[in-house]
Amino acid sequence: MLNGVMWLLVFQFIGEFLARVLHLPVPGPVIGMLLLVVALLLRKPPADAGVLRASDAMLRHLQLFFIPPAVGIITYFAVLRDDWLPIAGGLVLSWLLGLAATGLLVTLLLRGKRGHEEASGEPA
Repeated sequence: MLNGVMWLLVFQFIGEFLARVLHLPVPGPVIGMLLLVVALLLRKPPADAGVLRASDAMLRHLQLFFIPPAVGIITYFAVLRDDWLPIAGGLVLSWLLGLAATGLLVTLLLRGKRGHEEASGEPA
């Protein structure tokens, strides 16, 4: 499992490096995660691979990853208090956009599934 954690950290480091060197607007850990997904898709590791066990262990303790944002909210409470209206507006707007995007995606996927079923003659 230690080997798996090492690979997770290596991909995070590569993502951070690429984000800083290429001045990308995407956070380094996100780039590293995408690179890790590509590597896992290409390599197709077995179910007992170290990187999969390490990530499963981290997911079991996911609630611990919410502590830093909670500390940030407490630390910046004065800013949140002073600028609550634009923050709330941004949260509501982003929630509505996410909801609309999800609805559109589901509609398109269902339309594509119906078209496929009609073309193949399968019952709905």
